[in-house]
Amino acid sequence: MKRREFVKSSITASLVAGSASLSGLAGGSQESGNAKPEYYELRLYHLKRGPQVKRINDFFRDVALPAMTRNGLGPIGVFDVLTGPDSPTLYMLIPHKSLDSFATASARVNADAEYRKAGAAFINAPPTDPGYSRIESSLMVAFDGMPRLEVPAAAAGNKPRIFELRTYESHSKKANKKKIEMFHRGEIGIFRRAGLQPVFFGETLIGTRLPNLTYMVSFENLAAREKNWAAFAADPEWKKLSGLPEYTDSEIVSNITNTFLRPTAYSQI
Repeated sequence: MKRREFVKSSITASLVAGSASLSGLAGGSQESGNAKPEYYELRLYHLKRGPQVKRINDFFRDVALPAMTRNGLGPIGVFDVLTGPDSPTLYMLIPHKSLDSFATASARVNADAEYRKAGAAFINAPPTDPGYSRIESSLMVAFDGMPRLEVPAAAAGNKPRIFELRTYESHSKKANKKKIEMFHRGEIGIFRRAGLQPVFFGETLIGTRLPNLTYMVSFENLAAREKNWAAFAADPEWKKLSGLPEYTDSEIVSNITNTFLRPTAYSQI
């Protein structure tokens, strides 16, 4: 068996068990029909201040995103840190229709002749002048209740928008699944009713601080964010749902992390 095929099959086998149980969560099939959940890779490119920031943005805009699009990936989001740790860091969100897409994406892009030619200077950067300091990556599977990434309407024409990336850690996998169940039982619908614009909801399969779930919501600006979250907190259905003993934060959420992001001018999300 060729090495690439072995790696691909190994990744698929190891992740199927982790994602299969999502299909039985309460409310998932009712909200999403028979849609098959996507997978999301979230990459963090940690940078040093100075010319490195412009260099990687030029590479992403002119070389990487066009090559990824040619190879069937997208829409791809690229974001700067507005408020959060480790600035400068570029966040890249890549949706995949299948685990096979995730497993073969890098090989497909690296085999792209135009990508290799146009990006030669960045790809072949010497250790004395690297294109980035390091990369972190996580893989998520979409919730059944929202199996497809939703691009905000404001992305058309690159209108003003900001994004909030939230990660909910749990003390156990059982608690993590319970929080996901809570989203399916009504929380996603309350988000929409309150004006929170979800981009994706994902259960993290590979990454740090496991077990956790991560989601992204979009707003026009910080003032809109405050207004919409206030509407969410005041929603009678939310008060009822969050008051159920099995869904209290103390039982199912151990830590919440917020990062505020702004899209780059070339982001597709």
